[in-house]
Amino acid sequence: MAIERIVDTSNHDEDTEEQIIEISLRPQSFAEYVGQERLKTNLKLAIDAAKKRDEPLDHILLYGPPGLGKTTMATVIAREMGSNIRVTAGPAIERAADLASILTSLTDGDILFIDEIHRLSRTVEEVLYAAMEDYKLDIMIGKGPGARSVRLDLPKFTVIGATTRTGALAAPLRDRFGHLYRLEFYEPEEISRIITRAASILGTGIDAPSAALLSTRARLTPRIANRLLKRVRDYADVNGDGIIDTAITSKALVLLEIDELGLDAGDRNLLVRMIDMYGTNPVGLTTLAALTGDEASTIEDFYEPYLLQVGLLERTPRGRRATPRAFTHLNKTPIENE
Repeated sequence: MAIERIVDTSNHDEDTEEQIIEISLRPQSFAEYVGQERLKTNLKLAIDAAKKRDEPLDHILLYGPPGLGKTTMATVIAREMGSNIRVTAGPAIERAADLASILTSLTDGDILFIDEIHRLSRTVEEVLYAAMEDYKLDIMIGKGPGARSVRLDLPKFTVIGATTRTGALAAPLRDRFGHLYRLEFYEPEEISRIITRAASILGTGIDAPSAALLSTRARLTPRIANRLLKRVRDYADVNGDGIIDTAITSKALVLLEIDELGLDAGDRNLLVRMIDMYGTNPVGLTTLAALTGDEASTIEDFYEPYLLQVGLLERTPRGRRATPRAFTHLNKTPIENE
């Protein structure tokens, strides 16, 4: 049975109350959306131009590590455009017929948000090509020798795709997006503002030093920041008066095993095993997966991005290698293995 990580950036299904809280924490406009200033500037320009011409937005691809706000950005874009948004995910569209059902239910100006778009099947992608480029849908009627192809007109809609793996996206599909934007990791000051805003929405008191302390442990990721805030709020409610101060925050973080760089037990286990077994030498991804008991994709998607960002891990042509900063952080002595 998998153990949920506080710093996991995946978007788990939660109970109804938690889902309501999660939705309520999402910004509803660019004014409320903290960070990603370059992206917001470009999107505002595109939205203003589309509105002025009374045209739908060109298709948009948002990519970057999980938890940085791709879904939230899509909903903000829809609100800024005054459009309806239909949300789905790549794995949920199993057949071309599933996609056809979604596309024919759209109206002019609607936005179709496809999360994990890199996981669409090739058959579905081929149907999507014509729909995105020509607003046409080719369907087959009948079977066998009597089968015939019918082309249907579709409303002028906008696809917003989100992916953590642009390399896994087929080139013909990627080329049909007029806007490609990468979401970057946030600055600690931005994460602090996100935490303060979320605490206000949740009705929890938090002082500036505590928000700043949490921001250093949130791995520069809003989803993790909100999750940490909720867990510290729980601790404050049970072990204090419900107000989050630095003493409460520090004790809660110790209990959660989140260190000063935002690493949890899983991160430290990965680095320690690399160092103890291979020292300063590189380790192949499959070997690393065997050492930790995690899937290779889990290491690539959930461990690596942040460890690379903070300089604890580096990629080499021969594999992954712990950096001198990782040795220092874990109080390990670098030993060159043969």
